[in-house]
Amino acid sequence: MSTVSTSAARSRIEALLDPNSFVEIGALVSARATDFNLKQIDTPSDGVITGYGTINDNLVYVYSQDASVLGGTVGEMHARKIVNLYDMAMKMGAPVIGLIDSAGLRLQEAMDALNGFGEIYLKASLASGVIPQVNAIFGTCGGGLAILPAISDFTFMEEKNAHLFVNSPNALEGNSTEKCDTSDAKFQSEESGIADFVADEASIFDSIRELISYLPANNEEEAEEVATNDSLNRACDVIGTGYKDAALAFSDIADDHAFLEVKKNYGKEMVIGFIKLNGLTVGCVGNRSVSYDSEGKEAEKFDEVLSVNGCVKAAEFINFCDAFSIPVLSLTNVKGYVACKCAEKRIARAVSKLTYAFANASVPKVNVIMKEAYGSAYVSMNSKAIGCDVTFAWEDAKIGTMDASIAAKIMYDGEGADVINGKAKEYAELQDSAMSAAKRGYVDYIITPADTRKYVIGAFEMLYSKREDRPAKKHGTV
Repeated sequence: MSTVSTSAARSRIEALLDPNSFVEIGALVSARATDFNLKQIDTPSDGVITGYGTINDNLVYVYSQDASVLGGTVGEMHARKIVNLYDMAMKMGAPVIGLIDSAGLRLQEAMDALNGFGEIYLKASLASGVIPQVNAIFGTCGGGLAILPAISDFTFMEEKNAHLFVNSPNALEGNSTEKCDTSDAKFQSEESGIADFVADEASIFDSIRELISYLPANNEEEAEEVATNDSLNRACDVIGTGYKDAALAFSDIADDHAFLEVKKNYGKEMVIGFIKLNGLTVGCVGNRSVSYDSEGKEAEKFDEVLSVNGCVKAAEFINFCDAFSIPVLSLTNVKGYVACKCAEKRIARAVSKLTYAFANASVPKVNVIMKEAYGSAYVSMNSKAIGCDVTFAWEDAKIGTMDASIAAKIMYDGEGADVINGKAKEYAELQDSAMSAAKRGYVDYIITPADTRKYVIGAFEMLYSKREDRPAKKHGTV
């Protein structure tokens, strides 16, 4: 006779999925181990509820850890249930969503539990790039379990009660939770970048449902097309003034102004996320020099440069889009690289990852150069040189090695101000404008900011059937 849990684990599944759509798998499974008095302890579902259901009528597989059963710890049968769920999801080609609330490894089962961790790692690794993997953390996710959200594609954290860590804050030399809680959602979203979204529990379920609506079920299918009444020729009224924050620009371009930003608290100089264009999902990558609050006032300012964290988060996002055949739109407004001793240790490697991700992606790629695009930082931001399919530039965009006045000062060092100013003007016309780039074939179209939406939609429609052969290799190494 089965026992139906009324725990938070089950309530979370019901809150996430379409009403009455959940079908449980393995409800009668319980712990097999008997050491250390486990035989005397009831372990319904062995601390994890697994099954399938629908989100907006689309099939998904879900596991939800039950902290009321041995703290939701991962034992042999607990792990086996998650592994079996992955097997089914891979066969059916549907996303896996993990709702995490666990004290970690079940010590009473020792090596069996540890082996279970490894089996979950293996399945998650094999599923990477085949089916979307989403994790939401509501309680503790520590030790070896913390590896799983990092393997997955998107991670949500409840803003108050979720804790994600490999080593607890108090175990770090010279640290404590009072000094810096390295396990909380703020740290994991702003410093480590593992948490893509932070919200209260109810909002997390809404956000997961929204995210799933942008994603394909697997790497062989396209994301669901969504009908829109938004005009394909609608003028972008905000984009010309909001170019400093790519999030605003993407919202202006998108169908019905809907933009789902990912990792908004990490590497803020770079914006990534999803929009729909003419009903189809597009991945977005853009530079940010100003962020605005809910009242439209400037909240933070950033240099117009590529940062370490920004490059890494964009590269990972582009790789995801390429794995699931999601076209990529980039908005470029960049002058160079972050310049400080701390960043210098990692910036070259980070930019190489961004460059490789854009160059390696075979999906349709469109770039819009908004204001300034200087030096090799511009080259790495989805330029035609590294494989962009269609490049647009706004009328007054500046494209070149550096600002014309700086170039003139270097080339005519020692000359008077009149000479330098004259040469700067000449340099701007010959080497530093959208027109000069277009004449050399580095820009395909020069457009007004207001026309950005219709031109971008047209480009992606033209690129819809893109096919591109690449050199035969197992995989790259960047």
